[in-house]
Amino acid sequence: MRVLSELVKRPGLAMDTMSPNDATCINAAWIRERIMDVDLDGLAALLDRDKIRECIIGLARGEDRRDASMITKAYWPDSITDYGVFAGNFDEYLAWVVPGSPAIPCTQHVLGQSYIQLEGDTARAETQVISYHRVNMSAEERDTCIGGRYLDVLERRGGEWRIANRVMLYDWYQEFGLSIDWSQGVMGMAFSAGHFSGRAHGDYSIKFFAGSAS
Repeated sequence: MRVLSELVKRPGLAMDTMSPNDATCINAAWIRERIMDVDLDGLAALLDRDKIRECIIGLARGEDRRDASMITKAYWPDSITDYGVFAGNFDEYLAWVVPGSPAIPCTQHVLGQSYIQLEGDTARAETQVISYHRVNMSAEERDTCIGGRYLDVLERRGGEWRIANRVMLYDWYQEFGLSIDWSQGVMGMAFSAGHFSGRAHGDYSIKFFAGSAS
């Protein structure tokens, strides 16, 4: 069986004129060369970054839906969280978020880019966030919005990335004033059903992901 370097130098070489052994040799050699060209360290780093981003995304959804299981999957049990207005261990943080204050019926955390530094089984990530909160002030509801960054230290344990420490930085804050009621419709047009209005508890997306949405 001739080696690849000998075969590719032959003028007029065509796969349909080769013997089966020659063709098999070329295919196997080509595959080996392509595998050797792959940056395995770079690929592993890409996968780690994707898992870290997935962790941060899952946490944002867990907070908006007040979903204790999703939040728990994002944090290690011995984690520490410091939002400036709140600081505590994981159990204290979870009790602060779930079920959450009835005075905050709706939140939306919109994530921007994440800058991630990998350090073996530890990673540091800065993620941009804009978080909307509807706040019930008893006599009225008001809309507020915060722009900031999450500074997360994540650890990989048993092949799984979770947050070990989170600090929130605040870049800006805006009070939009009195809320309007969009529970029945938007821009003067009525909703055809009640599930179109988003909410922290009982949101339609829960049925959607469970496959039970009609």
